[in-house]
Amino acid sequence: MSDMTITAYSVEQVKDPFAILPGERYEFKLDIEVPEDDELYSEQGLYVRVIYRVEEGRTGVVKYEIFERETEHYLDFDLEEEEEALIDGFCKEHLPGADAE
Repeated sequence: MSDMTITAYSVEQVKDPFAILPGERYEFKLDIEVPEDDELYSEQGLYVRVIYRVEEGRTGVVKYEIFERETEHYLDFDLEEEEEALIDGFCKEHLPGADAE
């Protein structure tokens, strides 16, 4: 069971000037906290950079990357299924101008 907590976030729409990809893309930066005994734990703090897709009523995480907050050092870890689901749900709920469907 995951004890990851999202403590703050920012989001902006990713511009696609050539309209190559269908739908809209958003970049979320999620500040997260994990317990000290978690393999992800860092004293520097952590954030997850998430690319999130919105396309014809479908939404979802395209990709994510985990970084140390203070050093901007990339951490090559995969999140657990529950953590991915937490991030997916959080992004869906916090889309700019999201209408209730």
